[in-house]
Amino acid sequence: MQDRDETSPEAAGRSGTSAERPGPDGPGPGSRIQRRAGDRRRRRRRILAWIATGVVGVLLAAGGFGWWLYERLNGNIRTQDFAQNLQDRPPPTGALNVLLVGSDSRAGDNSAYGRDEGGSRRSDTTILLHVPQGRKTATAVSFPRDLMVDVPSCPTETGVQRAYFGQFNSAMEVGGVPCVAATVEKLTGARIDHQITIDFTGFKKVVDALGGVPMHIDAPIDDKAAHLQLPAGDVTLDGEQALGFVRVRKSLGDGSDIQRIARQQEFLKALIAKVQGENLLTNPAKAFNVMDAATKAITTDSGINTLTSLYDFANGLRGIPLERIHFVTTPITTYAPDPNRVALQQPDAGQLFTEVRDGAPAPVPTATVGSTPSATTKPSTTRR
Repeated sequence: MQDRDETSPEAAGRSGTSAERPGPDGPGPGSRIQRRAGDRRRRRRRILAWIATGVVGVLLAAGGFGWWLYERLNGNIRTQDFAQNLQDRPPPTGALNVLLVGSDSRAGDNSAYGRDEGGSRRSDTTILLHVPQGRKTATAVSFPRDLMVDVPSCPTETGVQRAYFGQFNSAMEVGGVPCVAATVEKLTGARIDHQITIDFTGFKKVVDALGGVPMHIDAPIDDKAAHLQLPAGDVTLDGEQALGFVRVRKSLGDGSDIQRIARQQEFLKALIAKVQGENLLTNPAKAFNVMDAATKAITTDSGINTLTSLYDFANGLRGIPLERIHFVTTPITTYAPDPNRVALQQPDAGQLFTEVRDGAPAPVPTATVGSTPSATTKPSTTRR
C-alpha cells in the first residue's frame, strides 16, 4: 500500500498524466533516494509511536521479569466502585468527568497527622476534573470543604443515611466516595465517570518518587500544625513539605479554606509541569519507582483499576497542554447562619455547572430533607 503523497506510474497513466521516470537513483519524485528517505521518516515515526506507548508496553514485552513487574504494579491498585450506589444520575454528554478526592483519614501511616476518632474520615480536597468531548482542554473544579450543600441519601455500612443539608466534606464521612460522588452529581448535574482517591501518605510517596516538585514561595512559612517550615524563594518540595504546603491554612493569609485551595491549585500546576517534563523512558528505575508509588497511593473505580486501563486513561489526557488546564473554585458567598461556612454564589455557580455539563440542562431537582439554609440538619442513619 502506498502513501497518499506517492504517485505510481500506473496511477499517473490512469489519471491522464505522464509520470516522471528518471534513472533509478535520479532526483525525480519516484527516485530510490526519495523513497528511502520517506521510508526512514516513516520508520522514525513508527519508532516514536512505539516509544510513546510508555512503560506499560515495555513491561509487557520484557518477558517473565517484565510480566512480574507488571503484575506487581497491577496488584498495587485498590478498587472502590461508586456508580451502583447512585440514583437519578445525570445522562452522559460525551465529556469525561473524574472525581479526585484527597482523604484526610488518619488510619495507618496517616496517624502522624492527627487523631482518627472512631475511624472517621472526611474529604480534605475534592476536585471534579471535567474534560469536554475532543479532549483538548480540561477544567478542574475545586469544592470548598466548608461549603453548605444538599447531601443526598447515601448507603452506609450500617444502613442508609437520609438526605440532609450540611457541610460538603461530611459526605465522605457518611458514605465514603460514593456519597461524595452522589453529592457532586446532585450539585453540578454532571455525570461522574471515574474516581481516584489518595491519602496523605500516598501523596507524599508520589512526590518523593518524582524527586520533589519545584515551586516559588513568596514568603517564609512556619506552621507547626502542617509540619511545615519553608524559606522564601525557589524551593523543591519533598513529599512531607508538599503535603504540608497543600494542607497549611492557619498561618497563611486569612486562614480560609479558599486560600488553601488556591495554594493546592498552584501546587497541582507545578506537579503537572514536573510530570510532563520528566522523560521516564530514559530512566527505567525511576519510572518503576514513580509507577510503584502512584499505583500504591490511589484507589480507583473498576473502570480504571488495572495498569493498562489506567495507562489508557492517562494517555488520553496527555495531549492537553498545561496552559489549557483551567483551575477554578466553585463560586461562593457567605453563609449567614455561620460565618465559618460558605454557600454557593448564584448565578455564577449555576453558570459554572452548566459549563461542566457541556451546556446540557440541569436535572429536575428532587426534594431534599433539611435543605433550608437557616439550619443544618444533623445526619441520622436508618438501618436497612
